[in-house]
Amino acid sequence: MKKIITLLAVIGMFSLQGCTTTTDSNNVDNDTISEVFEVTASFNSVNNYSKVVTLNPPIFTSDVILVYRLAGIYQGKDVWKLLPETRFFSDGTMDFGYDFDFTVNDVNIFMVGNDLLTVTNDFRLNQVLRIVIVPARFANSLKSTNYVSVITALKINENQIQKINL
Repeated sequence: MKKIITLLAVIGMFSLQGCTTTTDSNNVDNDTISEVFEVTASFNSVNNYSKVVTLNPPIFTSDVILVYRLAGIYQGKDVWKLLPETRFFSDGTMDFGYDFDFTVNDVNIFMVGNDLLTVTNDFRLNQVLRIVIVPARFANSLKSTNYVSVITALKINENQIQKINL
């Protein structure tokens, strides 16, 4: 009987040797990288009132994209509006607007409206846009309507914003 118990103990010791855990100190959480790109785009009938910005490298499927348009300057500070943004006629009907969609590979920023040919150049040409890549872990906790809050929460400095020429 002692031999059987000893044999079982030895087998148990060998089988439990495989139950160790290790930590990988080289593990990098790539889903925490935030980036901001600034592009200047003009919308016209030639480009179907649309601009596509390629994301290289592609983003993670869990990431979120926010796009802001420079709407003006107030007291020396830039005023950024979150897309989609809609402009209305005085009777309350939609005149035109800006919208976007994205995939892991690109962001498509476009204008919408009934007669985009009549939109003044101030709203069609040389529009400054900021594309913010928000990692999934931050997506639900950000107040996305406030550009400054988003940039502050993501710890992005103005000098880190990459300007892309289209």
